[in-house]
Amino acid sequence: MPAPADDEPRGPLLLLPPSEGKTSGAGPPLELARLSFPELTDARASVLEALVTLCCSDAQRAAEVLGLGPRQREDVARNAALRAAPTARADALYTGVLFEALELRSLPPAARSRASSQVVIVSGLLGAVRPADLVPAYRLSMGVSLPPLGPLASLWRWALAPVLDAEARDRLVVDLRSSTYAAAWRPGRDVAGRTVGVRVLRVGEDGSRSVVSHDAKHTRGVVGRIVLRSPARLEQPRDLRRLLARHLEVGDLHEQRSGWVLDVLTR
Repeated sequence: MPAPADDEPRGPLLLLPPSEGKTSGAGPPLELARLSFPELTDARASVLEALVTLCCSDAQRAAEVLGLGPRQREDVARNAALRAAPTARADALYTGVLFEALELRSLPPAARSRASSQVVIVSGLLGAVRPADLVPAYRLSMGVSLPPLGPLASLWRWALAPVLDAEARDRLVVDLRSSTYAAAWRPGRDVAGRTVGVRVLRVGEDGSRSVVSHDAKHTRGVVGRIVLRSPARLEQPRDLRRLLARHLEVGDLHEQRSGWVLDVLTR
């Protein structure tokens, strides 16, 4: 797909978290240099080396570091074999609640074309990938402190800043990440005014509102799908609110230091 001209709007940037649930692929082994954002190759190689070394050397310690329980020990073995593991497109790899609602692979052709340049998935292993990137199934949360590198969110914050700052330039940013992954990149002052996070609130019978977690993942996936399916030009937070109001019950836009927050209501 050709890159947009410098004066052509690039459409909104959708930032997604990965999911713990992943499907196995049948593609070739991971090639870091062939992924989107080649500027991240050195950081990716460091994280991959540290993860594989940890999981090959001491399975028990690896499980503790990665926060895995007894029923998840197969993920340690999977991580140990990452270099030779088969890959899948990122838009097929992740199978969690958000991605089930987003349904990237079933989007109409025009929307899938938009997704190829508008969707970025933030990853504890690879920093950031696009839907067509070939990625192996892995288990590594952004909240992990990975020896000897330390907290992944801090490591990726330095590496991702110039990459995502450039991606976000002059675009509306629809931030659908969880707080764990939001820590790896925060919009700068020039981007914050065009960045919108989505907060999902459940409205009780008495009118009270409470933050939800599991339903929030589904709703954020629905939000992402609505944005990708729409050819409308979205440039400001109010444009996103106007679009979503046609499909969902929305609340207020709240301006915060790190950007805007839009309430989406469920009942």
